[in-house]
Amino acid sequence: MPQDLPTEPRPIDRLLGIMAQLRDPATGCPWDVQQTFATIAPYTVEEAFEVADAIERGDLSDLKEELGDLLLQVVFHGRIAEEMGAFSFEDVAAAISDKLVRRHPHVFEGRRYDSIAEQHAAWEAGKAAERADKGRTASLLDDVPAGLPALTRAVKLSKRAARVGFVWATVQDVLAKLHEEVGELEAEIEGADPERLRGELGDVLFVVANLARALDVDPEDALRATNAKFVRRFSFIEAALAKRGKTPEQSDLAEMDGLWNDAKAAEKGA
Repeated sequence: MPQDLPTEPRPIDRLLGIMAQLRDPATGCPWDVQQTFATIAPYTVEEAFEVADAIERGDLSDLKEELGDLLLQVVFHGRIAEEMGAFSFEDVAAAISDKLVRRHPHVFEGRRYDSIAEQHAAWEAGKAAERADKGRTASLLDDVPAGLPALTRAVKLSKRAARVGFVWATVQDVLAKLHEEVGELEAEIEGADPERLRGELGDVLFVVANLARALDVDPEDALRATNAKFVRRFSFIEAALAKRGKTPEQSDLAEMDGLWNDAKAAEKGA
């Protein structure tokens, strides 16, 4: 009988094997061996943002690479946990598979909902039951991760509170609250107490996050777009000044503001 030819390992198995080699205390990479959940966590967050950036730019080639970098983070955490005897990458994959099946009975168990609203209510009820099973019943807000970007967490906190009616009724109500908070910030600027200024500015940003939620706009996405716009327009200023034989340091606010307006006009005319 012909012998089976050797086959290449599946890419995920190869990746898991590479990570095991990198973490080998005797022959692995010293840097990889030294890492912990805590030291890797910032890279995990960074890679997630780089995935979002590739999506924003519409660069699918870059997206493939960034998704690989993010997958590496999951594999890295899984390997550390496996070495501790806590869980493995396979356990992570099994847990999310179980959760997906559990939360989609209309797909995997033949259950049918009469409306999207009914399906959403069942989804939230399922999540609440999972929180209760984990002992997270002290507060409705307990399991909103503290490590989220602050604007994103503000949206999630306010969205969770809105489930029990703790929410402004209209967008106009949110705008009125925003004006109120800006007024309180202005009142503190003259005193310039750092802690009070920090608190009042935080209040303004929290209401802005609520406004974004009321308008169904992702504040992180909106701010990323504005950051990109700022970079684009400031680069226009630098290029225009270079044509005049100048640098920004050799210019002044009036000149640069005029060029900023030129950049805005150019974008509108494009």
